[in-house]
Amino acid sequence: MSPSPTARVAGPVVTDRARAPRSPRGSTRRAGRPDGVDAVRIALWLVVAAVVLLPLGAIVWLAASDNHLPLLLGGDIAEAGLNSLVSSVSSAIGAVVVGTALALLLDRTDLRGRRVLRLFALTPLLVPPFVGAIAWIGIAGPTGSANALWTQWFGAPLWNIYGADGVIFLLTVHSYPVAYIIVSAALRRIPSDLEQAARISGASAIRAVLTITVPLLRPAILSAFTLVAVGNLADFGIPSIIGLPERYVTLSTLIYRYIQSGTVESPLEVIATIGVVLLVVAAAAMVIDMLVSRSRWELDASASSGQILPLGVARLPLTLVAWAGVLAITLLPLSALLTQSLLPAPGVPLAWENLTLDNIVRATTAPATVTGAVNSVVLSVLAGIICAVIGLAIGTLVTRTAARSNTALRTVAMLPQAIPGLVIAVGWLIIAPRIGLFNTPWLILCAYVMAFVAIVVQSVSAPLRSTPMTAEEAARISGASRLRALFDISWRMALPAAISGGTLVVLTAVRELTISVLLLAPGAQTLGVSIFSLQQAGAYNAASALSLIITLVGLAGLGLAARRAR
Repeated sequence: MSPSPTARVAGPVVTDRARAPRSPRGSTRRAGRPDGVDAVRIALWLVVAAVVLLPLGAIVWLAASDNHLPLLLGGDIAEAGLNSLVSSVSSAIGAVVVGTALALLLDRTDLRGRRVLRLFALTPLLVPPFVGAIAWIGIAGPTGSANALWTQWFGAPLWNIYGADGVIFLLTVHSYPVAYIIVSAALRRIPSDLEQAARISGASAIRAVLTITVPLLRPAILSAFTLVAVGNLADFGIPSIIGLPERYVTLSTLIYRYIQSGTVESPLEVIATIGVVLLVVAAAAMVIDMLVSRSRWELDASASSGQILPLGVARLPLTLVAWAGVLAITLLPLSALLTQSLLPAPGVPLAWENLTLDNIVRATTAPATVTGAVNSVVLSVLAGIICAVIGLAIGTLVTRTAARSNTALRTVAMLPQAIPGLVIAVGWLIIAPRIGLFNTPWLILCAYVMAFVAIVVQSVSAPLRSTPMTAEEAARISGASRLRALFDISWRMALPAAISGGTLVVLTAVRELTISVLLLAPGAQTLGVSIFSLQQAGAYNAASALSLIITLVGLAGLGLAARRAR
């Protein structure tokens, strides 16, 4: 007897069609067949390779073309490297100490007015460092208001800000908000149970914080120290304005001198070698930060939230000291900029008859300023738009799709955030002649995109990670392809975050100096370079006037961006 037809069918036989699961159209794709998402991923890899990996590879390749390492061990480079190391490490230690102390006082104690004080404490983060340097010259410079008053009282100046100590002080002032933000975020994750147990055992509030809370903050403190030290290692604005008058040369100012004067043989190769050293330092810092974050222990913060510790009799003196210190480093520089802007020349006494608007008129109407303002606005807006588009695509792709290359793509896109702007500028300076962008403003635009695209990637990734994918799944069930679901759901959902990130890129790029001054081309002067040129030419009051305008506009723009984000 021949077998029945059903007996010859291989595999299981479905007898109830109502119970058989049916895949929605477009919800799966055949293995090995690329779709629109894969095409977008390949395009993004090409973009980040051209914008990030190409300039970094050019630095490594040019540095390896000849052995310039002996130059790093002697002469000007060794001295500049030592100065950079001392200033970056010292300022990082100071920033961590100040930031940790403020985090403990403002987030853990009953200090008076701590909410308003927190806003003032974060103000230096919003002011460009080179603008802060110009402002502090009006306070502690040879003819600054504080030195003039001190000389009148005691016959000698109080402190000359020019030199190594001034560089370290200003780097600390402009980087302690970063340390405060990192330590404060870690402090909020520490429950107060352990502190309360120490208090019950007889410890004072200060002893409980020092013996319980501070040791738990060590990973965050180390992370803040690493980030601040790497950022300050290649800062250009403060060392050039404060250090050079006393011949305090750092790596950033030395590279600027090599580019401008060509005082060394094969300057690009030497600069590339320095850039590789800085790149290795930045990579080591990233590895240290990753190891610290992996070894960081987690505490159960659900038991009790952090409680405010009473300061007792120390509340009033600590309040006075905190308010006086924070207001001194926030309001005094702005007051100094305003004073210098309204006086005709340095050293002129502040009197009603000496006030003038000539500096403001000169600063805002000079052809170089107008050119710099137009270039800065155009380049920063274009950088904001490009970074918003690229960052939106990368942030959405790496958080809403599953692929082995997602981690690598996000790492490459975020890498420039840990690289000093000096290295970024050197990389683009090397490849500029080969891509036809040498001595053009578009070279600065490319460097801006490389330096700031990580801002948008981070802005987009954060909210998408905490959002469930039910909407995308519903779109797939309805028949949409993976690319259509990403575009209609994920990209539109992340668009406000991308716009906020792009706005932050615009406000950051419009005040940038390090990249712009090293990639300066004829007719491509930016606002930061305009202020730097006025300061170097001795037009201190005009530089102060332009700095004041940029600072006020930047603070207003950041305030509007923060309000829009809320």
